[in-house]
Amino acid sequence: MTENLTDAERETQLAPLLANGWAMADGRDAIQKSFVFRNFIDAFGFMTKVAIWAEKLNHHPEWSNVYKTVDVTLTTHDCDGISALDAKLGAKMDALAKE
Repeated sequence: MTENLTDAERETQLAPLLANGWAMADGRDAIQKSFVFRNFIDAFGFMTKVAIWAEKLNHHPEWSNVYKTVDVTLTTHDCDGISALDAKLGAKMDALAKE
């Protein structure tokens, strides 16, 4: 079973994400970020790339898309909180958004 990040793991794994625009979600143990692209095609292309990685990791984001904006929330439902999977997928999403 997947486990929540410890306080020490949160410091090392979440700090870089929080410094890169992610934020703690209100009212739940999750992180959130909005990605804004030039247009709908770029936003949808980003979501397609992320979907491939989400399948590889067997970890899927909560997300929505309106025109050129993709809003993302990452949490691990198996442990009802943030796990290493969230940190890994968040870092991958940041890298894919820069491509």
